[in-house]
Amino acid sequence: MERGDIKQGVALGFLAGYVDTLGFVGLFGLFTAHVTGNFVLIGRALIEPSQAIGIKLMVFPVFILFVALARLAILHWERSGGKTLRNSFLFQLFVMLATVLCAWQAAPVVEASAPLTLLTGSLCAGAMAVQNAYGKLLLGKAAATTVMTGNVTTLVIEMVDSLRGDKEAIGRCKKLAWPVFAFAAGCMSGGVAFVLAGFHGLLLPCVLLAGLAFTAKD
Repeated sequence: MERGDIKQGVALGFLAGYVDTLGFVGLFGLFTAHVTGNFVLIGRALIEPSQAIGIKLMVFPVFILFVALARLAILHWERSGGKTLRNSFLFQLFVMLATVLCAWQAAPVVEASAPLTLLTGSLCAGAMAVQNAYGKLLLGKAAATTVMTGNVTTLVIEMVDSLRGDKEAIGRCKKLAWPVFAFAAGCMSGGVAFVLAGFHGLLLPCVLLAGLAFTAKD
């Protein structure tokens, strides 16, 4: 069953932009919410070697692992009659809390290849991999919340169609626009949060996930 609403999309879009930016600033240019940017950075590292390449390479198998774990968990909850979306939020919350604890142990994070730094980046990418997974599996009709390229492309297409007189396109524009704006706000907030609070700033996504889990109906 596919579900999702604007408020949920706004919260998840903000969360993804926030975590991705905070992680990028604090973890040596690591994109935690999506892998596309890391591909680009790895390509750059081939001609401009950097000690930070290790953490970017490491997140790929971790991302795949957590997507697979989320898929298996959702299948189990569906078979057992569990609340799949609520449990998915709690799963992501658990991994995000582990990220915070690991970041605290790793502080100060000054070396990209340090074991605790690698673990912090891996756990953070794992948490966002879970969001990518349940976004595809449970929120299929809602706008994507972790990667905005597709949303912006579709939003522009819908805006053009609405100007051409398609009344239904206006409603689709609203559903797409809010997550995009929320993601942008999250990106700006994540950067400021790291400057002000460092990795303590990851507690805000934890609060958001706890609230989403509490309010989830299924």
